Amino acid sequence: MPAYAHQATSAYRQTEVQSRTPLELVVMLYDGALRFMAQASDAIKRKDIRARRDAVSRTLTIISELQSTLDMEKGGVISEKLDALYVYINGRLIEASSKQDPRPIEEASRLMTTLRDSWAEVARETAATAPGRVTR
Repeated sequence: MPAYAHQATSAYRQTEVQSRTPLELVVMLYDGALRFMAQASDAIKRKDIRARRDAVSRTLTIISELQSTLDMEKGGVISEKLDALYVYINGRLIEASSKQDPRPIEEASRLMTTLRDSWAEVARETAATAPGRVTR
């Protein structure tokens, strides 16, 4: 990709992120994690260790970011359960990498899809009730 095209894409992504609500950003993180999990699973099937490592690393980074946004004080039991689920998903990703087996990633992906869909619904409901907010 030419440098100017990369810069334009980067600027577009930055504008897109800056125009999102916090809930929409959470959904975007889930979308990214799911995309990288699919890449990791595919890389394992192709026996592409470098691609698998990169995709799992990116997924772990996103999950770490999701964990860092948890408000354990205000979120109470829900935050604690989400944190435990993120820890479990991290373990499944590490197991998939160490055993070169896509099944733990596929399980983690199913869990993340359920969470993503729940957050997307909350984001839609919040956007629909926010005054002056245009829904996507």
